[in-house]
Amino acid sequence: MSSSGAAVGECKKTSWPEVVGLTIKEAKEIILKDKPEADIVVVPVGSAVTEDFRPNRVRIFVGTVVETPHVG
Repeated sequence: MSSSGAAVGECKKTSWPEVVGLTIKEAKEIILKDKPEADIVVVPVGSAVTEDFRPNRVRIFVGTVVETPHVG
């Protein structure tokens, strides 16, 4: 776990590698358990995003094709 300005003995999580491969809903639930004040933003991989730092913003980048594309 990473900490940033946390009180002594208290760690605030800043990343969630354990949600890789989960659904967006599952990822949001896990992140919100650790960081209830999180403003979660779902963004397609490769999208342009602002570079400003917001301590409550957590971006979930998505972009996996889960079914075979087909005509019809």
